[in-house]
Amino acid sequence: MTRAYYIIAAGLIAAVLAATLVTYPHLPATIPTHWDAHGNVNGWSARWTLFVIDPGIMAALLAMFAVLPWLSPKHFEVDSFRSTYLYIMVAILAMLAYMHGLILAAGLSWAIDMSRAVEGGVCLLIALLGNVMGKVRRNFYVGIRTPWTIANEQVWNATHRFAAKTMFAGGVLGLIAAILGAPFWLPIAVVMTASLVPAVYSLVLYKKMESRGEL
Repeated sequence: MTRAYYIIAAGLIAAVLAATLVTYPHLPATIPTHWDAHGNVNGWSARWTLFVIDPGIMAALLAMFAVLPWLSPKHFEVDSFRSTYLYIMVAILAMLAYMHGLILAAGLSWAIDMSRAVEGGVCLLIALLGNVMGKVRRNFYVGIRTPWTIANEQVWNATHRFAAKTMFAGGVLGLIAAILGAPFWLPIAVVMTASLVPAVYSLVLYKKMESRGEL
């Protein structure tokens, strides 16, 4: 099962390189690679960088996710939720591959509302992460890593069950808002709130347990 996730991750990197190779002859020498909140281009790069930057970042992340389990200290291992850990890796790499695809599409002069496409992708990623957040066990690398969740396993588990609900709901609502053409700030505000509220929840829960002498 573990191997399957790494095969998918490697396949995403290969797909990004293949798509770049196929479209490369049709791209201008300089392509748009950054946009403001209104979808206006405010950054350009040479087209050859398409073979280096995104694939390089994806490869580095793949290597990092492969090494982190080995670095995990005792009682904070990712082995207890390895499938979820690798799912998170694949979700992040898929998001980067999607973003790379948007850059290729822009380079080919396709008509795309880039700000909507980007924030829609971010909202979808948050929903996908929320879908498995309740399965994440205490560790130093992924999840809601506040001082209070790290300090107490019960707080960690309760916070992540809560985060699973807020992140999934926030991601879905943000995605719908982006599709329906809501103001740019609204989907971002929704997913940021959905992601930050669990951190506050962890503090409140910890202090409540502390006052009850349950720690």
